[in-house]
Amino acid sequence: MIPIEPQLLERINTWLTPTFDQDTQDKIRHMIANNTKELEESFYKDLEFGTGGMRGIMGIGTNRINKFTLGKNTQGLSNYLKTQFPSETIKVAIAYDCRHNSKQLAKLVADVFSANDIMVFLFEDLRPTPELSFALKHLNCHCGIVLTASHNPPEYNGYKVYWQDGGQLVPPHDAEIISEINRLDYSEIKFKANDDLIQYIGKDVDDVFIDNSIKNGSFDTTTKAKQNLNIVFTSLHGTSITAIPETLERAGYSNVHVVEEQRMPNGDFPTVKSPNPEEPEALKMAMELAENVDGDIVIGTDPDCDRLGVVVRNLDNELVILNGNQTMLLMTDFLLKQWKNAGKINGEQFVASTIVSTPMMSVLANAYNVECKIGLTGFKWIAKMIKDFPELDFIGGGEESFGFMVGDFVRDKDAVTSTLLACEIAAQAKAKGSSMYQELIQLYVEHGFYKERLVSLTKKGIEGAREIKQMMIDARENPLKEVNGSKVTRIEDYQLSTVKDLFTQKESKIDIPKSNVLIYYTEDGSKIALRPSGTEPKIKFYISVNTSLDNMSAFQTTEQELERRIDNILKDMNLN
Repeated sequence: MIPIEPQLLERINTWLTPTFDQDTQDKIRHMIANNTKELEESFYKDLEFGTGGMRGIMGIGTNRINKFTLGKNTQGLSNYLKTQFPSETIKVAIAYDCRHNSKQLAKLVADVFSANDIMVFLFEDLRPTPELSFALKHLNCHCGIVLTASHNPPEYNGYKVYWQDGGQLVPPHDAEIISEINRLDYSEIKFKANDDLIQYIGKDVDDVFIDNSIKNGSFDTTTKAKQNLNIVFTSLHGTSITAIPETLERAGYSNVHVVEEQRMPNGDFPTVKSPNPEEPEALKMAMELAENVDGDIVIGTDPDCDRLGVVVRNLDNELVILNGNQTMLLMTDFLLKQWKNAGKINGEQFVASTIVSTPMMSVLANAYNVECKIGLTGFKWIAKMIKDFPELDFIGGGEESFGFMVGDFVRDKDAVTSTLLACEIAAQAKAKGSSMYQELIQLYVEHGFYKERLVSLTKKGIEGAREIKQMMIDARENPLKEVNGSKVTRIEDYQLSTVKDLFTQKESKIDIPKSNVLIYYTEDGSKIALRPSGTEPKIKFYISVNTSLDNMSAFQTTEQELERRIDNILKDMNLN
């Protein structure tokens, strides 16, 4: 047996005390005897409760999702809620997705809250994440939890925390809750439920949520146009099957083909390598069905139904996947047009995006004389904008990672309402002899052709985490001076909160929270962002280039030119 380091052994021995059940202790002893590497991975650190929650592999140990790590989170959160709302009856809402153990873990979390005299509204079965955000506000809760690992592999699960406004945790609550959790000992967790404080919810909330989705996602599309749109939908074995088909039906879309092989929720996601609509392979079966039924639009959602992938027909009538930036631009422009046509734009509205998304969002908003607020990656920052600027109307917003939010009735990315919105755009375009793809190209003609690409490098385990950390250190200590023959003109470092102009050598401050992101801007308008993922063992490189587009007929040659420019940037950075 390989010797175990003393510090690691101390952490392991804590889990061999009576605080932990016999089954847990037996599994640890089995790892000690048979799998020292797995033992080290399971205990070398605490699974981090980040600024919105935690996500990790399910199993035994401090670096895993299990009864004790989630119990500790919930106990710390319970303690914090009592300090924040000392004279109120505290209420929380809990939802969960299709993953293995999600239902049991959701009940465990409900038990701990109830053991702390907190009232719990627990969904009776799996539900989309955006419905939790809605339910939290609808039921006047103080906090909400979703058990989900989004689109991570089957061995993962997670725990996302929402606050009173329906958005995920932001400062100062995030750091204060983390501090409270870190102060706790596992022996302080109250597991004994008070079932009188747990109330199950279901269709009563579903109906109100769907009504609000239709209200926010429908825009005067004629009945004929709706019936004429041929839709293919896949839930990729996830929670969206509980909401999207009914939402489309109630909104008047009767021509919907569901991918039956992927209809049933299943935490193994048996028909895909990854249940992530950002991955082309995940939408393969839906695209095949669309070819068979001559579908106009394909929509696929991730397991917890907050992201959506959209597939449309290009100028040659071929099915192509829109990237997240393209979908976001189409949705934002459509919403802005609706607001403008209704005479509702008066300088007191805004749209929102993130620092790693397409710069074209700001260009588009400017054309409508609407502010575009830019925040860190994650919809919690967009939710915070809504909260921080109550005098402004939020129209919509998104980020490149296939998420969009329509209005503010849900305070997180929402694939239910966004799916309906995508169908509205497609139906209206088809009715006037156009298509979503043609509408996108027209945006490029009017506002400039922006092209983006994301490159992710996966680095798993302890060594991978070290590699990612070192890559970011190297990028800061030896910043790029030139990319693909174009000089770097500006560097934004969100960890140091600084912007440096390389021509004048002047530095200024960035007035948003710190984050481990580095962005280069070059003379030719290119933008290159580096960011370690907060939820997966990856480092991500976001590339954006742009040029003018004179007319629709020049689209394909101009697109090829921009693709070559991205290829050359990746080659120059040794990322191809």
